[in-house]
This record gives sequence, structure tokens and C-alpha cells, in this order.
Amino acid sequence: MSKLCAGFLQRRECVVPTWRGWLMFLCVSTLVAFTVMRGVYPFLAVNDSRPGGILVVEGWSPEAVLAEALAEWKRHRYDKLYVTGGPIDDGSPLADFKTCADLGVATLLRFGAEKKDLQAVPSPFVVKDRTYASATSLKKWLREHGPMPDKVNMVSLAPHSRRSRLLFQEAFGGEASIGIISVNDPGFQPELWWKSSGGVRAIIAESIAYLYARIIFRPPVEE
Repeated sequence: MSKLCAGFLQRRECVVPTWRGWLMFLCVSTLVAFTVMRGVYPFLAVNDSRPGGILVVEGWSPEAVLAEALAEWKRHRYDKLYVTGGPIDDGSPLADFKTCADLGVATLLRFGAEKKDLQAVPSPFVVKDRTYASATSLKKWLREHGPMPDKVNMVSLAPHSRRSRLLFQEAFGGEASIGIISVNDPGFQPELWWKSSGGVRAIIAESIAYLYARIIFRPPVEE
């Protein structure tokens, strides 16, 4: 085959790493992977508290998050503690509560909150972007009952925190400053999340969801 495949192919020199090169590549890759593993949880679990205005917690959150929201309510002065969330699926053991917002309020009352301090703000059923739907429902409720607060301080499950704040910022625009308080997921150790199946699932899922929210998501045009 003096002419490879009738002249459609040609020979070229190919440079490949030596064993030292492969060793260096392995060391650099391991260092990068370790840095990402150690840094992704603190990145997702952002803390940027802005006390004052109103306090918000998502009703689907684990009890540890709801308990921290109540503790935050007692630590600082807020106008109201709002609980957001959409419908609960029919057939669920918690279906009697109708929405995650109502479930969250019931849990906070069980923890000792006073009913006058709480306000459930349910959001409609949506197939995707539930956090954004909760944010827009809250914004609509606040507009209707005015005035719009200048600060919205959220309490959220740690891996979900950065995405929650991002989507609330998208919903509120410049009408309110959005703060965030992260509460560690009680299901795994934050600094060793890769050592548990729950931690791996949570971090990978939330990393993908955050990238979607940051790069692909576009707020629907308001009518």
C-alpha cells in the first residue's frame, strides 16, 4: 500500500507521553480531582446572610432546615417567616397537607413557632423549575399585600443553597436583596461527602442543577 487507500490517508508522526509524562498527567489529574471534591460542597453551600426584611424557607426542606429557620427567626428581627412550596403528590402519606408550604408551616408550629408569625405561600404545579415557581409565587404574594421588602433572607439545605439564591435573584430582579443561610444536610458529612452514596447523589445532582440554572435556564416572559 504505497498509496494508502488510494491517497485518502497518509502517515504522520504521533507524539505520546513517556512514563514520566503519564505519571505527571496522573498526579495533576489527581490533584485537580481532589481540589474539586474538596471545593464543590463549600461552593454550593454558600452563606451570605442578610438579616432583616422577611425570612423564607422552602417547605419541602428537612426538619433540620426548618428548625434552623425558626432559630434564625428568634435571633433577628423579621417582618414574617414565609414558607414556600408546591403541591404534594396525591397518594403521598403527607397528601393531607396539600402543599409543601402548608406542610412546612405545620412542622414549624410543631417546633413551637407562633401561627401569627408564619405565612404559607403555595406555588402551582410545575414540571420543572419548582424553586423558581416558588420564588415568583412569593413575589406575587408580596406585591399583592405590599409593600415589597428590601431584604429577603432564605434558609436552605446546603447543597441547594446557591441554586436557591440564584433563582430567587432571577425572580425578584433588583426589587429585593437576597440573602442565604445554608444548613448542612444531616444525611452525610459535608467534608467527606464522597464517602456516602447520599452525599454523592446530592452533590452530583445539585452541581448539574446549578449549571442548568446558571447556563441554560431562562425566566419565562411575564405577561
